Amino acid sequence: MRLAGIVLGLGLGGFVDGITLHQIMQWHNMGSAVLPPTTMDAMAQNMVWDGLFHAATLVLTVLGVLMLWSDGIAGLSPRRLSVLIGQMILGWGLFNLVEGVIDHHLLNIHHVRDMPLHVPAYDWIFLAVGGVGFSLIGLLLARGTRELVRPRA
Repeated sequence: MRLAGIVLGLGLGGFVDGITLHQIMQWHNMGSAVLPPTTMDAMAQNMVWDGLFHAATLVLTVLGVLMLWSDGIAGLSPRRLSVLIGQMILGWGLFNLVEGVIDHHLLNIHHVRDMPLHVPAYDWIFLAVGGVGFSLIGLLLARGTRELVRPRA
């Protein structure tokens, strides 16, 4: 299995997390369990951490696009779109697993639902559905037969 779709899924999964949970729903920031955003200074620091997180997800996304382009030039593109989508969902699930285990459980820097208070069930549901569930769905879709596609002249 090629890595382009997985890396692209890692980056896009990070964007979905940041846009949905950090900005739209405002459930947490990257460091909201360490520095609750209860003052303007704390909110400013959390925005910096969120910005660094988004910069990292942007790097992953661009890297995934470049890897996908390189695979296309080399004739290694998946024959079916479902394979690429599966790889991207797998990458998103892996992002959720790693981010969930490390940030929510090991480092305790934030939780899925920090604001207005920490609700531990959200962390476990996030790991089960967003981590394990997405990874399994992605693996099933990505298992499609990989055939070489000749690049167009």
